[in-house]
Amino acid sequence: LAVAANDADMMIREKAREKKAYAAKLLEFFHAADTSGDGKITFLEFEAFLADPRVSTYLSTLELDAHETENLFAMLDDGDGCVTAEEFVEGAVRLKGVARSQDVVSIMHDFSQLHKKVDRLQLSLQDLITKP
Repeated sequence: LAVAANDADMMIREKAREKKAYAAKLLEFFHAADTSGDGKITFLEFEAFLADPRVSTYLSTLELDAHETENLFAMLDDGDGCVTAEEFVEGAVRLKGVARSQDVVSIMHDFSQLHKKVDRLQLSLQDLITKP
């Protein structure tokens, strides 16, 4: 039992180390893309940076798809038209691997619940309309 606990602890430390290293690479990428040096990436900066095939290949090594630049930027942006370092790192981590799968399942669940509510609302409206 002690050996299993030690193995689990070691695996947890290794995953934490990998996540920290991944975040550091993302932050390095962000700073390189921030050509204006203002701590934010605009869509134009992002698009120009990803136009270099070496950059998009590097982004692929980080398990992010650079082929749909506009969609990727939109997923990272909080709606103000630019991406901060924090938004970039947090968003990219969410788009990678297991977190992404969990997000998809969560969204599907939320959508299903919303769909049921809309169906009930539609039935209620139909009842109201058809009642004399």
